[in-house]
Amino acid sequence: MLAAAARFGTSPESAWHVLTDHQDWAAPPLDLPSDPAAWYQLAAIGGWRTVVADTAHPITHDIVSARSGGTSGITAAWSSLPFAVPILCAAATGAGVHAMQQAVHALEAEGLPLKRLVIALVDQAGDRQPPVVKAASTMLAPRVAAVVPVPYDAALRAVGLREMTRLRPRTTQAATALARAVFQTAQTAWGTSLGIAEQPAPFNRSPEQTHHRIAHQPTHTEVPA
Repeated sequence: MLAAAARFGTSPESAWHVLTDHQDWAAPPLDLPSDPAAWYQLAAIGGWRTVVADTAHPITHDIVSARSGGTSGITAAWSSLPFAVPILCAAATGAGVHAMQQAVHALEAEGLPLKRLVIALVDQAGDRQPPVVKAASTMLAPRVAAVVPVPYDAALRAVGLREMTRLRPRTTQAATALARAVFQTAQTAWGTSLGIAEQPAPFNRSPEQTHHRIAHQPTHTEVPA
C-alpha cells in the first residue's frame, strides 16, 4: 500500500500519501467497492493514522432508498466506522444549502450522529455569500459539529493541489479550519487521545501456520467480513 501511494510533503514529519488512479479528470470512474469497510481495511493495511476518503454519493437519496429497501445504506455504514467524522460538501448557493438542509433532516430522522457531522459550504464564483446561505449556516450551526465556509479559488479549480503556492491565503486558512473542526469533533466524541488504527494479521504465513489453519477449518459456512 505504501509503495503504491504518491508521497508529498516538505519533510518526513509533514509527509502525506495519496492513493490515486492517476487518470485524467475527464476519464470515467473506476469500478471500486462501495462498502466503507473495504476502505477502512485499506487504511489499516497502510498503517495510516488519519485517512481522508473522498466519496461522491447522494446522501438524501441513499438514506431514503435504504429506508425503503430495509437496508442500512452507505451513509449509515460510513458513520458507523470507528473514529469516523463525516464531512458533507455543498455549494454555497440557494439550491446547495436547500439540498444540505434536506440531507440534515434525513440524517436526523434516521438517528445518525449529527454532532459528528462537519459541513463545508463552498463558494462557486465569489467571496460574498448570498443571504439565504448565511441564514442556512446560522440554522445548521447548532445542529452539527461545525459549518466551515470555503472561499472560491480560481487556482484550485484550474490546477488542484499540484501547485500549492498558487492557492490564496484564504483557501489554506479554510483548509486549516476544516481540518481543525474534524479533529476537534473526533476528540469531543472519543477523547483527546484517539486510538491507534487496528493492524491486520500478516498475510504471509509459515507452512506450519497454514497447515494448522487448514486442519481447523470450521464445518459451518462463514460469511467474510
